[in-house]
Amino acid sequence: MGVGTPYAVLVNGSAASGIRSVGNRIRLFRYDWVPAVAGYLCLLAGVLDVLAAIFPHMRRARVQTLAVALPGVVSTLATAASLIVGVLMVMLAHALRRRKRRAWRAVMVLLPTGAVLEALRWHQRVPAMVTVVLFVLLLIAHREFHALSDPRTRWRAVVNFLALTAFSFGAGLLIVSAHPKTDIGTPPLTDRLQHVAYGLVGISGPVQYASTRTSDLVYYSLAGLGLLTAATTIYLALRPSSPVPLLEETDERRVRALLARHGGRDSLGYFALRRDKNVCFSPSGKAAIAYRVVSGVMLASGDPIGDVEAWPGAIREFMDTATRHAWVPAAMGCSETGGEVWAREANLSALEIGDEAIIDTGSFSLTGRSMRNVRQMVNRIERAGYTCRVRRVGDLSEAEKAEIRDAAAAWRGTEVERGFSMALGRFGGSGDGDCVVVTAHKEPEAGAAAPGGNIRAILHFVPWGRDGISLELMRRDREADPGLNELLIVKALQQVPDLGITRVSLNFAMFRAALARGERLGAGPVLRAWCGLLLFLSRWFQIESLYRFNAKFQPRWEPRFLVYPTGRDLLRISVAALQAEAFLNLPRPRLRRRGKADPDDARGASTASEAREATAQHR
Repeated sequence: MGVGTPYAVLVNGSAASGIRSVGNRIRLFRYDWVPAVAGYLCLLAGVLDVLAAIFPHMRRARVQTLAVALPGVVSTLATAASLIVGVLMVMLAHALRRRKRRAWRAVMVLLPTGAVLEALRWHQRVPAMVTVVLFVLLLIAHREFHALSDPRTRWRAVVNFLALTAFSFGAGLLIVSAHPKTDIGTPPLTDRLQHVAYGLVGISGPVQYASTRTSDLVYYSLAGLGLLTAATTIYLALRPSSPVPLLEETDERRVRALLARHGGRDSLGYFALRRDKNVCFSPSGKAAIAYRVVSGVMLASGDPIGDVEAWPGAIREFMDTATRHAWVPAAMGCSETGGEVWAREANLSALEIGDEAIIDTGSFSLTGRSMRNVRQMVNRIERAGYTCRVRRVGDLSEAEKAEIRDAAAAWRGTEVERGFSMALGRFGGSGDGDCVVVTAHKEPEAGAAAPGGNIRAILHFVPWGRDGISLELMRRDREADPGLNELLIVKALQQVPDLGITRVSLNFAMFRAALARGERLGAGPVLRAWCGLLLFLSRWFQIESLYRFNAKFQPRWEPRFLVYPTGRDLLRISVAALQAEAFLNLPRPRLRRRGKADPDDARGASTASEAREATAQHR
C-alpha cells in the first residue's frame, strides 16, 4: 500500500461519507430553526394581508397623488386578491412549521403574488418587509422542507368547508360594515348578513354604497372568499385520499406470529392487533411497532413487539417514518425496559405516567385482614343470586357472542368506543379465540327486558403470552348491585388457573406512585400539591378511583412510561393521546352524571360505577 493510498481511501471511502455527515450536521445546526420562524412569519404576513384588505384605514397610499396612477378596478381587484392570498398564507403557516414540502412550494408561489399585489395597491412597507424576509429564508433553507403530506381523509373537506364558511361570514361582515362613510342609509344587521350571504355566492345584496369603488371592493372580496371556500373544499373532496389506518391481513399475520413467539414480554402486546393501527417492522422482520397518527403525533403504545435484539431496528424505522412526515414521535405505556431502549435508540426522554396492576393467580387469596372488604362484598353479591362463568371466547357459540356484544354496547356510557393503547375495540373476532370472557348472570325481574338476557356484567381479557391475560373490557349493568365487578375479578382470579393462566394484568392507574407517596407521612409540599392536583382532576378522569379499585386486590405494580422528544412536545402529545383514547369526545351529560354519588361510595366498599366503566375504557 503506497503513501497516497490511505489518502485516496480517506477521500473516496468511509471518511468521505463522514465528511458529508458532518456537513449535514452543520447545515441542520444552521437552518433547522427556519421552518418554525418561517411558519410564524407566514402567519404574520397572512394576517397583515387580511387586515389590510378588510379595514380601509390600513390601505393608506404612500403618495396620495399616485392613487390615480392605476385604474380603480385594478386596485380593487388587487385588494380582494390580497385578502385571498392572506387567508391561504394563514392556512399554510402550520404546515410550513411542520416542514411540509407542498406547503413550501405553495408559499413560494404566494409570496411573489402577494408582492405584486402590494405594489398594485401602493401598500405600506411592513408587509413587504415580512414578505422579503420570509422569501429569503425559504429560499436559503429549502432543504429543511422535506416532509411528506399527512394521510388524507374526506373529513378534511368537511372541516375546511365549515371553518372557511365561518371565517368568511365573520370577515365578510367586517368588510360590509367597514365603510360607514359610503353607506347609503343605515342598513340593519339582518341586511348586512344577507348581503354577506349573497356576496359569497357572487350576488349583490341589499346594502348600497355611494362609492362605486367601495361597492366593487366589497363585491369582489366577498366573491373571492366564497370562491376560495368552494375551491379548497372541492379540491380536498376530489383529491385521492389515503385510506383510514387499517391493520392489513398480511401485517396482522406477521404480528400474530411475533406475538406467538414473544407475546409474553408485554401485557399490552396483543393490543397491537387493533384494526385502526398501522405497523412498521424492523428490517429483519423480527420486531414491529404499532402506531396511529393523531394531530401530527405518531403515537405508539406499549413496547415494540418481537425479539428484543430487533427492537432498535423497528425503532429506527419508526423514527425515520416520523421524520419523513414531520410527525412528533411518542410512545405511551412503555415498560421500564422498553423505555430504556426507546430513550437510547431514539434519543427520547421518558416520563413515568402510572403503574399497571398485575396479580399472580397462584398467590391470590381472599383471606387476611387486607382483603376483608373485598371478601365481604363478594359474599354479599353471591347471596344476592349472582353467578359467574369463566370461558375462552373460542368456546362460545355465535349466539352467546352476540348477547355479550349487545350487552357491552348497551352499557357503554359514551357514544364512541374509547381506547387505543389498552383496548382491542372488538369482541369475538376471528383469531381472538384465546381471549377470556368472564360474565355475571342473574335473571332479570319479571317483565323487565335486559340486553344480553341474564348477563349483568362482563370482563374481557386478551392473551398475554401463553400463561397470562390482560384486561381489555369491564362493563356492567348500571341497575345491577354494587360490587359486581369485584365478584367478576375474584372469580376470574380463582378460576383462570384451570385455563393454564398464572398472571393477570388488571387496570392501569395513572400517576399511582404520586398518589401513594403523597399520602405518606413526611410528604413534601411539592408532592402534596401534585397529589392535590391529581385528586382535583379525578373529578373528570377518575385517576384516584381507578387506583383505589386496583389496590383492593393487593397487586404488584409495574411502572409504565411515556417517551417523548422534548418538553415542549408534551402538551401536544397529551392532547393527541386523549384524542386517540376518545376522551376528548366525552359528551356533556356524561360529565354531569359524574358529580352524583354512587351507592358503592356510600358503603365505602367500592369505587364509583363511572370509574369502573372508565377502567374498562382505559384498557
